[in-house]
Formats: sequence, structure tokens, C-alpha cells
Amino acid sequence: MRGIPTILACAILLAAAPLAGAEHDGHGDHDAQGGGMAETVRAAAVVHAIAGDTVNLTHDPIPEIGWPAMTMDLPILEGAHIDGVAPGDKATVTLEKGPDGLYGVRMLMRAE
Repeated sequence: MRGIPTILACAILLAAAPLAGAEHDGHGDHDAQGGGMAETVRAAAVVHAIAGDTVNLTHDPIPEIGWPAMTMDLPILEGAHIDGVAPGDKATVTLEKGPDGLYGVRMLMRAE
């Protein structure tokens, strides 16, 4: 009888092993602080306003994260690169998913 619980335990561990890495899909960039993976996505956008630590923009659909095209306010992440972008500019926005699961602006570059 000792063999059945051992076999059952092994079967459970083997079944769970593929799920252990399911949260990381291999996309994104390395997180500069912790060495982990930070999920990033890019989209074309039009900047409407930049005020303090928030940017208001209209972005194209972002299918990677299931977002339709929309106008929204997004937080500007600490250390983000947004130099040279002004209201009315067409831009490429790079969003980064934080540990809280919410996205913020990691980079905003004027489109050419």
C-alpha cells in the first residue's frame, strides 16, 4: 500500500510542473531592480497632455494585453523616458506591467 501514495504524489508533482512557469511567457524585458521579468508592450499613440506623473493619450489596440483602442490617463513610471514629447505629438508608447498588475508608461517616444 505504500507504493500507491508515492505514485500518486509523483503524479501530482509531474502534473503541476508545467504550471509552475505559466506566469512567465518569455516576453518582455528584464526588470532592472530585481532581475525578474517585466512585461512590456508597445503601441502607437497620440499624446493629449502630460501633467506631473500622468500622461493622457489615445492609443491603438494592444491585442497582447486585450486592450481596444482608447483614450486614457496612464501613470508615468519612475525613470521613464519621455523627453521631447509634447501634447499633439504622435508617439510610440511602451507600457510596463508593475508588480500590482497595472500598466504604466516606461517610454514615450515621438513617432517620425
